Amino acid sequence: MNRRSFLQQTLAAALLPLLSPKHLSWQENPFRLLRRNVGLFTGRGGTIGWLATADALIVVDAQFPDTATQCWEGLHERTGRTIDALINTHHHRDHTAGNAAFKPHTRQIIAHHNVPELQREAAQRQGTLEAQVYADRTFDTSLTLEAGDERVHVVYYGPAHTGGDAIIHFENANVVHVGDLVFNRMPGFIDLPGGATTEGWMAALERLYQTYTDETLFIFGHGNPKYGVTGGRADLLVMRDFLEGLRRYVAEGIRAGKSVEALAATDRIPGFPEHYLDSWPQALPMAIQAVYQELGGL
Repeated sequence: MNRRSFLQQTLAAALLPLLSPKHLSWQENPFRLLRRNVGLFTGRGGTIGWLATADALIVVDAQFPDTATQCWEGLHERTGRTIDALINTHHHRDHTAGNAAFKPHTRQIIAHHNVPELQREAAQRQGTLEAQVYADRTFDTSLTLEAGDERVHVVYYGPAHTGGDAIIHFENANVVHVGDLVFNRMPGFIDLPGGATTEGWMAALERLYQTYTDETLFIFGHGNPKYGVTGGRADLLVMRDFLEGLRRYVAEGIRAGKSVEALAATDRIPGFPEHYLDSWPQALPMAIQAVYQELGGL
């Protein structure tokens, strides 16, 4: 497999949330209240998080225009406020395409400073430049928002799933939205052109585990329907262990002289069968191909 073929397949994976909505939108009621006015919206694409009170309205991620509109209408029934801040966890289309629908109701869109350019580059490859709405406020390592009686911390740990993954902590509710740092019991999309590094990804998960407690509730970007899109800090290490197992499987294959096609022709990584079942068919092969390239096999 040459680099061009690999890149074409990697970019195709970025469109999978559009092509495989049944795996990314599985709850009948897309709204769910979690703790202290913080909740989530599943819809289609990356999980949206929200804080809705009479004094503040914060939204995390935007999915697609149709589901963003649905989310806005539901949130507007909870509070009459304009959105104080829409935070994009990263640049992928299933997290930012809905920016356009939220924008008229939003005071500011926030993302890590790498996100607008990564979003622009991806949109240029996908032919969707005219549809993009970018963050108008960016940060380097952290920022804090005062949101009524809630304090919202937005932090960046470095390249992981992409080169611009924001982590959002609703302090008083003790809820953390980690975006696509966790695909709960699913193979994650490893976006090498977008700055991904599995080594950095594992380090970010370990740092999250060390930073928060067993009482912290986490919102994940995606989840196997059997496991869902929320969990505890132990689930962070499940994702880390899968990435570690994926790297080990590929590294051993490279040392044995196996081709990327041979390594990708599997339905599971040894020891992690549940990470492939109920996922989209290309997920695991794409992850294997990405790590093969990352470790120098291509």
